[in-house]
Amino acid sequence: MLQLLRRRLLLPIFAFFSVVGPAFITANVDNDAPGIATYSVAGAHFGYSLLWLLWPTLVVLIVVQEICARMGVATAKGLADLIREEFGVKVTALLMLALLVTNLANTAGEFAGLAEGARIFGISPYLSVPVGALVIWLLVIKGSYGSVERIFLLACLVYLAYPISGILAHPDWGSVFEQAVVPKLQLNTSVLIMAVGIVGTTIAPWMQFYLQASVVEKGTRASQYGLARWDVVIGGVFAIVVVFFIMVACAATLHPTGKEIGNAAEAAAALRPLAGRYASGLFAIGLLNAALFAASILPLSTAYSICEGIGWERGLDRPFRAAPQFYLLYTALIVIGAGIVLLPGAPLLRIMLISQVMNGILLPAILVLMLLLATRRSLMGELVMSKPYAIFCWGLTVLLIVLDAFLLGSTLFRT
Repeated sequence: MLQLLRRRLLLPIFAFFSVVGPAFITANVDNDAPGIATYSVAGAHFGYSLLWLLWPTLVVLIVVQEICARMGVATAKGLADLIREEFGVKVTALLMLALLVTNLANTAGEFAGLAEGARIFGISPYLSVPVGALVIWLLVIKGSYGSVERIFLLACLVYLAYPISGILAHPDWGSVFEQAVVPKLQLNTSVLIMAVGIVGTTIAPWMQFYLQASVVEKGTRASQYGLARWDVVIGGVFAIVVVFFIMVACAATLHPTGKEIGNAAEAAAALRPLAGRYASGLFAIGLLNAALFAASILPLSTAYSICEGIGWERGLDRPFRAAPQFYLLYTALIVIGAGIVLLPGAPLLRIMLISQVMNGILLPAILVLMLLLATRRSLMGELVMSKPYAIFCWGLTVLLIVLDAFLLGSTLFRT
């Protein structure tokens, strides 16, 4: 009897861990170097006043990722595959070209974040960037899907450095919880731009392709959809908790001083005299981890997407000879992305701004195509969206497109 009870309790846990991974990794890797910079600036400049925005941000993240997970388990095909089959080669080719250029710029931005994070520890970019590039290249080239996923999940745990850093900053918890629950609406341009930036950095085009491709390669079946949805929810909550503590750490220490910061590396350095070297060091370690994490997944996502769109073989469980285009594309993106950062006088800030503009242009098209696919019963079968949920998702998509247009306009203005 005891053995039967134990089996009934343990089986759901084992089943969940057999499915967990794709959504959890995707949600957390989007807390990359530019994302951490956005959250750090939000906390430093606006204190705790924007914490309430994390609730709608969590809803947006979960809904968009749920759509991709749903399509992956229902069709056993990646997003680029479905777009090619349902909308034709021309649409797919345009999307893949835009995604390739955008993700190359994003990859360069992640290596720039790695260089800045390593500089805090006195490590030259000419050492940190090549070594980081080599490590993430070997990780994918030599690993299988299972081994790479386990390493990525461990990398997610390094984000716990931010909650610890936030606690070491000794915030006013009463004020934190009050402003996290009660919205403070400040209708001025700088607050609006930052608010849209917080939501906008949560959803990037590459995420949808990577998540769905990972669900397919992991082999998650339609019968496991409920567990895949839990992967989405838990991953989203974990990612937003990390964002919460990044903002809290900077709000507690930097906001009262009025100190201006422009990126996450400056935030980590500024924390040292205010919150202690441990808080500052943990913040910097989180930045390094985020940059390396994203610099490995962005090229991987791009390789999945391009190969799906063209119809080439792809996947970490395939040897090089079976999927040469997949591995060569991954390698090229890492080499070029890291190489751009090492060019003397490279305009890294402009590269990051341009990548944000391209993300802004690409995202609305991808969201619309996703919903058109997810509402087709002939494609989705029993996992087709219900009408109320579809209406809600369309409304959310329209809102995201409006916010995205606002963010795109503000970014173009800065360039």
